Amino acid sequence: MPASAVARPVPAAHPAAMPLGRPAVPAPRAAVTFLTVAEVASMMRVSKMTVYRLVHAGDLSAVRVGRSFRVPERAVQDYLRDAYTDIA
Repeated sequence: MPASAVARPVPAAHPAAMPLGRPAVPAPRAAVTFLTVAEVASMMRVSKMTVYRLVHAGDLSAVRVGRSFRVPERAVQDYLRDAYTDIA
């Protein structure tokens, strides 16, 4: 039997090793919009220091990127919704 006729395993990266049908693609994530501290301060009409205090106190969630913070827009909306008080 010639050496070329011997079945060899197909490398995983080879197209023949791919499963038939559609490839498994992870579900798309919802887009997250991040805001800077200055943008949050402008939206809330407060100082940047107030936003930093809210972040450090844990009242406003944020992600640290290097030496700065980025606040998810959804976190600002949630904070404002929860902080809303109805004065009678």
